[in-house]
Amino acid sequence: MAPAKGMRELTQTALMVLVTDGAHPLWVAGVVTLAFTVLARWVRGVSFSGAIAGAAICFLLYSGIGAGAFAALVSLFALTWTSTRFGYRRKQKLGTAQNREGRTASQVLANLSVSAVCATLSATTGRTVFVLATAAALAEAAADTVSSELGQAGSEKARLITTWQEVPAGTDGGVSVAGTAAGIVAAILIGTVTFLAGLTPVRWVGILVAAAILGMVADSYLGALLERRKLLNNDWVNFLGTLVAAGAAMLLA
Repeated sequence: MAPAKGMRELTQTALMVLVTDGAHPLWVAGVVTLAFTVLARWVRGVSFSGAIAGAAICFLLYSGIGAGAFAALVSLFALTWTSTRFGYRRKQKLGTAQNREGRTASQVLANLSVSAVCATLSATTGRTVFVLATAAALAEAAADTVSSELGQAGSEKARLITTWQEVPAGTDGGVSVAGTAAGIVAAILIGTVTFLAGLTPVRWVGILVAAAILGMVADSYLGALLERRKLLNNDWVNFLGTLVAAGAAMLLA
């Protein structure tokens, strides 16, 4: 048995622990959602309002697609939680540090609502391309957050993506080599998890990673062109970034 295939089968077997014989899928989704929501709030990954919004997202992902989508969501949460706390003091000095109470409902919905809608469409239409779109949106959310958080933690300067002008780290539309590289790695990690969890076939991994990177770049352009001019806020920019990733994945499939 090939190592990759063996690892995938092992991961899928572990995920099956979340589903007991005879259990109603919605009941299982509810229990898993409750447990994850309590954990996310306990570690202050989300605020109270963020926990409510996150619970709705988690339920839709699990009930719509299953344990594979939940595995991707947990991986996304772990990546963003860790990167948010990395270099926290530096971010405080820059004025870009995340609130210690965690992400709010608007932030959660901005980053995850596209994936939840795609998961629901997959369940209601039976079209597997929406599974790919779900995975791409999750990968973009992870890539964008990790690139931003680690970019700010690793450097005080960035480059404006539209003009390449040097700007302070944390500037809307600012990018850095370290941050971009970290974002790409995050997208690859989410893509790998979706494959190992049986959510996506291996031929889709490259597509969803490419779509996630495209969404991350689009997010930076939107930040530079619209957010800096106060035409859009950060939540709308993040939402559109995940939408670009989902749409790109469907077009590339």
